[in-house]
Amino acid sequence: MRHVGMELRRLEENQWVANRKKCEFGRVQIGYLGHLISKKGVEMDPGKVNEVLDWERPRSVKALKGFLGLTGYYRHFVKDYGKIAKPLTDLLKKGEYSWTERAEEAMSRLKKAVTSAPVLVLPDFDQPFTIECDAFGGGVGAVLTQGRRSIAYFSKALS
Repeated sequence: MRHVGMELRRLEENQWVANRKKCEFGRVQIGYLGHLISKKGVEMDPGKVNEVLDWERPRSVKALKGFLGLTGYYRHFVKDYGKIAKPLTDLLKKGEYSWTERAEEAMSRLKKAVTSAPVLVLPDFDQPFTIECDAFGGGVGAVLTQGRRSIAYFSKALS
């Protein structure tokens, strides 16, 4: 609290104002841009996870883009996101939108992956990082870790 007081005095001395609506003090967890940040690390906002779960089957390319946009925002939480989403991204090609069993399965797998996503640790730049890479016929993937804990995932399906 002493440090908060010092910063608020500094703002006042320089005739700056802190917006109360945007300030939170003494919290063990804060929400920021769709994430929850705590001493455990960074995790997905439960409200956004529920939006993914409640998303109905897309009936148009626009609706599918909305679903992929929401889940894609959290792709660094989902191992093999690109592989899982490939049947859905294939539907975005011009004239290709025709919902199939494969697309239904991909949407279900993506929902499950997003709802069971891990809490990612915040990086400690004083410690070494490890990158594990994987390549296969349909894409590439990587996991950034530190001390056996995941920091971020990357996955990209290849065309």
